[in-house]
Parts: sequence; structure tokens; C-alpha cells
Amino acid sequence: MGTPVATDTLPRSPLRTTATLFALWLLVFTAASQTIVVTPILPVIGEALGVGTEPLGLLVSVYSWVLAAAALIMGPISDRIGRRRVLLFGSGALVVALALHELADTFEALLVMRVLAGAGGGMLSGAAVSYVGDAFPYEKRGWANGWVMSGVPFGLVLGIPLGRALAVAFDFRTPFVAFAGVMAVAFVLILTVVPQPDVQLSEERPTIRSALRQYAALIRGKGGTAAAAATYFLMYFGLGLLIVYLPQWLTSRFALEVAPFGEPLEVFGLPLDFIATLFLVGGLASVVVGPQAGTLSDAVGRKPLILTSCLGLAVVTAALPFVVVERWAAYPVYVAIMGLFALRMAPLQALLTALVPSRQRGAFLSLTIAIGQIGTGVGAAVAGALYAEAGYAANTTLSAVVVLAMAALVWAWLPEPTGQAADPVPEAAEAGVVAGETGAP
Repeated sequence: MGTPVATDTLPRSPLRTTATLFALWLLVFTAASQTIVVTPILPVIGEALGVGTEPLGLLVSVYSWVLAAAALIMGPISDRIGRRRVLLFGSGALVVALALHELADTFEALLVMRVLAGAGGGMLSGAAVSYVGDAFPYEKRGWANGWVMSGVPFGLVLGIPLGRALAVAFDFRTPFVAFAGVMAVAFVLILTVVPQPDVQLSEERPTIRSALRQYAALIRGKGGTAAAAATYFLMYFGLGLLIVYLPQWLTSRFALEVAPFGEPLEVFGLPLDFIATLFLVGGLASVVVGPQAGTLSDAVGRKPLILTSCLGLAVVTAALPFVVVERWAAYPVYVAIMGLFALRMAPLQALLTALVPSRQRGAFLSLTIAIGQIGTGVGAAVAGALYAEAGYAANTTLSAVVVLAMAALVWAWLPEPTGQAADPVPEAAEAGVVAGETGAP
């Protein structure tokens, strides 16, 4: 058994709960935005640095692989020192890494900067979700996680279109430097308003041997941990196949004027082109669906929503290259894709937090996310080869098959928890995060 960590001395209040959730949301928003923005600006990067289509996928693959390695290192450490410290270390490291993108004047230099950003992002991977698992009881985690993880679709609505606009108006480095500033704000908020939940921490000293032993036990373990890891790999493998070369395909398929329908469109004086507006409307769908899916999963269960999402996503993905014959058709199809992806995300993450006790949660979630990032990297690499040899339809077909395989795995092997797996989290953490308060953002 672990030893309870010292609790924060600030008083509990709905305002403190709201501030904590907002700090986590801003961190997720920024981390997701700086990751996803690479995909819509790949054509801009290729043109600026004189790089062909296929090597550009390395920017996604290398980032994902480094993030996975860093996540595996930080998971057991977070179980030992607490999630709050890891959130601080990771956000601070990512601020520095993103600011250094300003120095990237060659493809090789940019690749190095993405490696550094992957290391910083890996420190954060799983930390926000683990924090929600520490601070909220299982029956409220869908609600809390839905709000925190809505930072990802908000990145699609705000961060990605503005990032694309900054890249087009200035250069590809500008979005990363801008996200460094936003992450600095998240760092300050975590430092000042986010408390450490009163949960049991691991007493085991994190070493390479102990980490490998723990990860091996989780993969071999019963209770759905192995199935959860495989689920994450398939989910992100399919996503990498689908999304990484979507902007490249659209760019080559259509003449992309500055505006989606040929009319001038600007936000804050920056031009929003077709790719930027596509990510914007897709993100809006995720913003609407994500929190609702999390709350609904608290009432009806996690697996029904995950399975519904997978089946719908397989159909839409397979149809994409045959349905999008004109630019306007890309909007409803991408809205459906992002809405269906959001439908499964919060329920799946809430489910994972209950498969292991709190003293293993950081390691377990880091393991699943690391495996997911490996899936993204493999998906991006396979997507590049498929796109070059057979065209985008091959990417979407394989992605649909992968999503169906994920649905079969979830249906047959992933359990539907009814509560926390040992070491129940107190309903009201002494740290000041009050589970279920209505002061959510």
C-alpha cells in the first residue's frame, strides 16, 4: 500500500473546482493544438523547406514515438511523486521546446524540435486524465473528463485554424511559438490553482527494472488492461491512417482558394483557407459531442457509446474518398468523423481510470497512451507509403478495417467497470477538488 500524500491547504469550493478543471482544460487544449497543427500545415512546411510529400510524415511519426517513450518513463514516476508535479514538469518543458521551434530553418532542425516537443508532451500524456481519476469518483469521471478533454476539440475549433492561418500569413514556425505562450499561461495556472489530490501514491522507487516489471504485469494482467492497451493502439493507428494525409489529399484534389467558398474570410486579420475552416467545423462537432458523451456514459455505460462510435466511424471513413467529390462535401463528412471520434473518447478514458487502483493509474494510462502514440506513428508511416503508392482511398479503406477490429476487441474483451478497482478515491478530495460540483466550466 502507498502512503497518502500531503494535501493542499486551500479551502474546498465550487470556484476551486472550476479553476482546476479550467487549468487542466487549457493544458490539454494547448498540448493537443501544438500536436495536431502539424497535420494541416504539412503542405506549408514542405513548400518552405523544399521537402517532398512522403518524408513529411516523419514529423508526425517521430513526435509520436518520442512521446510514447517519454510517457512510459513518466507514468511510474507520476505514481510515486503525484500528478501535480508531473503536470508542472511537462508543461514547463513543453514551453521551452515550442519556443525553440523559432530556430528551425531546415527539415532536420524541425525534426529535432518535434523530438523535444514529443518529450515534453510525453511527460503530460495521461497526467490530466489520471488527475481526474484521482480527484473524482467513478460515477462523475465521464462528466469531469468530458470537460477537461474538450480541450482537444477546442484545439480543432480555435488552435488549428488560427495555427494554420499564422503559418500561411507568416511562416510555419509562428504557430508553435504562439502555443508556447499559451502553455506558459497553463503552467502558471497549474502552479497556482491546481492542488494535489489526497490519494495513495506508490512506495516503489521508480527504476527501469521496476517500470518494465510493472508494465509487463499490466499487459499480462486480467481485468481488461491488455485489451485496453490494444484498443488504444488500434484507435490511433486508424486515426493516423485517416488524418495525416487528408490535408495533402484535399490540397491536391481541389484548388484551395483562401476562402472555403471563394469569398474572403479573416479572423483577427488572418486568412482562413479551406483546410483551416474544415478543421474548425470538425472541431465544433467534437466540442458539442465530447462533454455530452462523457456525461451520457455516466448514465448508460461506456461500451455502448464506444461501439456506436466505431461502427459509425468505419462507415464514414470508408466512404470519404468517394463522397467528397466537391469541396463542400468535405465539411459534413469531416463533421461526422470528428463527432464520432469524440463520442468514444471521454467514455473510453473514464473506463480506463477504473481498471487499476490509484497507485498504478499513472503507469497504466501512460502505457495505453504510449501504445496509442506508437499506433499513430505506425499509422502515419504506413499512410505515407500507401498514399504514395495507391492513393488516399487505400488509406481510408485500411483505416475503416482497423476501426472495425477495434470494435470487435472492445465488444469481446474490454470490461464495463461499475466502480474503482480497489483504493476508492474519496468523493471529496481534501485537496479541494470537489467531485460533482456544478462549478464546471
